[in-house]
Amino acid sequence: MTKLKIKTGDTVKVIAGDHKGSEGKVLKVLKEKNKAIVEGVNMVKKHMKPSAQSPQGGIVEKEAAIHVSNLSLLTGKGEATRVGYRMDGDNKVRFSKKSNEVI
Repeated sequence: MTKLKIKTGDTVKVIAGDHKGSEGKVLKVLKEKNKAIVEGVNMVKKHMKPSAQSPQGGIVEKEAAIHVSNLSLLTGKGEATRVGYRMDGDNKVRFSKKSNEVI
């Protein structure tokens, strides 16, 4: 299993695929599949059968997972960057490879 450099809560930009150029916040990271669910990106329609939780049922739109290789982290300035790790004293921190700033 590889180390994922995208975490829950990060703001990312889609750099490849059908949703290229879209931006959103990471809602969930699926480590075992190397995928992430991004808010408002890769929306799919799911047919829901009526149940106790949703008595009406019907067609629901929800976010589907997207592979992390198609995502790039956005810095506070809004530019896409790659992520690296380094030791800052005794702490391991993520940093932007473009601006060399700690994320």
